[in-house]
Amino acid sequence: MLVKEAMTKNVITIDQSATILEASNLYRDKKIGCLIITENSKIVGIVTERDLIERTICMLRDPENTRIGDIMSRDIKTVHALETIEKALEIMENYNIKKLPVVKQDDIVGIITVTDISRVRPDLSERFMETWIKPRWK
Repeated sequence: MLVKEAMTKNVITIDQSATILEASNLYRDKKIGCLIITENSKIVGIVTERDLIERTICMLRDPENTRIGDIMSRDIKTVHALETIEKALEIMENYNIKKLPVVKQDDIVGIITVTDISRVRPDLSERFMETWIKPRWK
């Protein structure tokens, strides 16, 4: 199965110059688990709910002026839409991530998550839990 068959297509993006307050409001309004950060329509970062929670000190200091680009993760891993789900899972395991932007010709076309994979390939999800998640919980 290809990534494009399992990915979520409606990806919410925000410019890196947006404030943390704007990003937080977008999370609330769209009920999403991560934001893809862009600059001139190109992916430059990602911010997850966990990032917002762990970096709340910035938000408490000045949420209306602190930029989302200040707290985003910059070393973004992606997967091509025509790759297999197994390849996406391999990237997730290798880089200890649960959300992976999907690209086609350098444009973001979706996002694939562990939840997406478990929905379409429960067998891979079970293996993923046994080999990656459970050892990290111990």
